[in-house]
Amino acid sequence: MYLPDFRLDHKLAVVTGGTKGIGKAIALAYAESGADVILIARNEKQLKKMKETVESLGQQAYTICKDIQQYDAIKEEVEEIRGDRAIDIWVNNAGMNIRSEAENVSEEEWDQIVSTNMKSAFFLSQYAGRVMKQHRQGKIINISSVGGHTALRTGVVYAMTKSALIQMTKNLALEWGKYQINVNAIGPWYFPTSLTEQLLQDEDYVQSILERTPLNRIGKLEEVSGAAVFLASDAGNYMTGQTLFVDGGMTIYGF
Repeated sequence: MYLPDFRLDHKLAVVTGGTKGIGKAIALAYAESGADVILIARNEKQLKKMKETVESLGQQAYTICKDIQQYDAIKEEVEEIRGDRAIDIWVNNAGMNIRSEAENVSEEEWDQIVSTNMKSAFFLSQYAGRVMKQHRQGKIINISSVGGHTALRTGVVYAMTKSALIQMTKNLALEWGKYQINVNAIGPWYFPTSLTEQLLQDEDYVQSILERTPLNRIGKLEEVSGAAVFLASDAGNYMTGQTLFVDGGMTIYGF
């Protein structure tokens, strides 16, 4: 058999920030691939709509309406939902950015970005890792950014947290590999999300992006979700500690 299995039948996946943008695309791709999904987000209306969409694909959907910084409460709800089931896949997707120049970053902005993007991802990964260790298998996928690899013009704190996710991915992969837990990251470039919506309306800004993108276009959300399915499936079983940049070639140049 030369084609590995990309299906996720009978798996349980958790996706933070699972109602919009990249998180939504990943959650729907997992459902299409056969997984049941636990969706974590703050907007109850969007969660309800996503639940209906996932269930229309023939899979079970569960929702947790919490801010990602409420990780203790999130863990309790996941425990209640999963019962005796393993957590097969955990995606740390939820994140935020405040595009301040370095000299203008306030302590409040720092705390908010670091807590959302980095602290929550670590403690939720810690929880997922403990559960996966009991079952001696699992896939953790962190949504980083090209900004964690190369310099961006603004958003220094965001870039720092995304760089931290890349390093966290390596360390957790090293610690948990003996339990057959794979920990990888995805580093997207520009995709149509709520974080990029306003920027992508600026023609000059878009042109500056395209000049640094060999494929000369903005990414499509399904092009991120395809990478997420690969890393979550048996096809990705021998990958761990890696960051897969889905960037149209941007990291060849830097920015």
